[in-house]
Amino acid sequence: MKAIIHEGTPGIDGLHKKEDFPEQSVGQGEVKIRLKVAGMNHRDLFVLQRHKENEPALIIGSDGSGVISEVGEGVTRYKVGDEVIIIPSLRWRTKSVAPPDDFDILGLPDHGTFAETIVLKEEQVALKPDYLSFEEAGILALSGLTGYRALFTQGQLTSGQTVFIPGIGGGVATLMLQMAKSVGAKVIVSSRSEEKRKKALELGATLAIGNDEDWSKVLKNTKVDLVIESVGAATWNRSLKVLKKGGTIVAFGSSTGDIVEMNLREFFYGQYRFFGSTMGSIEEFHEMLKLFSNYQIKPIVDRIFDIDDYEKAFDWLEKGQQFGKIALKINE
Repeated sequence: MKAIIHEGTPGIDGLHKKEDFPEQSVGQGEVKIRLKVAGMNHRDLFVLQRHKENEPALIIGSDGSGVISEVGEGVTRYKVGDEVIIIPSLRWRTKSVAPPDDFDILGLPDHGTFAETIVLKEEQVALKPDYLSFEEAGILALSGLTGYRALFTQGQLTSGQTVFIPGIGGGVATLMLQMAKSVGAKVIVSSRSEEKRKKALELGATLAIGNDEDWSKVLKNTKVDLVIESVGAATWNRSLKVLKKGGTIVAFGSSTGDIVEMNLREFFYGQYRFFGSTMGSIEEFHEMLKLFSNYQIKPIVDRIFDIDDYEKAFDWLEKGQQFGKIALKINE
């Protein structure tokens, strides 16, 4: 089968397309999915560095949608022909304060979705909502689940509250804007890009602030209940300054650096609450999918590349120019 693999040289130079990569066979409780679309994530770039040159060739990719083409013995939930979304959260089955020790994300160390077929346990798939296209479904899972847990499990966001999301434009941030807006929350975002700020307002943001503006002055009369931080060192203290006393800040990423300095006295006098978050459980995935179906939320697909144009797709991902998610077309 055709697959995009990583082997040998660390980084992008180790990325190759194979036309004859062996397909996996279906075992007890497993299903084979003929992938139509795979979604791209910044995690795919990190995997290129984390996958070691002495390790076997790895099919990368965590997101995807397709049609079940074969079922193994003992499969009870699905049948051949079912249209499904792949759940990339491995071995984290129920909602909990933290993932289990054996938690992994699809695409490392297990083979991922940038291939014509994939074999998974039946718990790793969910029926695709009819209103979503394969492109929309194929880019939803990892980012949607990450955003859902950050907003609702950790952040406890409710209708009428105000959430601030710095760094709008990426997949998780864009989906969080859509989810938060759907449940009746007010959403404030930031970006250095005027175009991304404009698109966020069109998508329902109450306010979109430039990164060169003084956030605390702009929002001095706004009570921000929740901040979702994924930028890291570049915005951490600026984000804290806009949070109301007793408010919550949730962090799930640190794209500009892991180490931050902060005034601890200001933090505890402000009675702030700080939660870490990472992707989410299979249970939370089904909660997220129900929310999407109830409100008919359609993920934003920035652009679609054919699998043969994977190099262009990775270049676009690395540049970070997208608003929404990038998809790879695998099969018709």
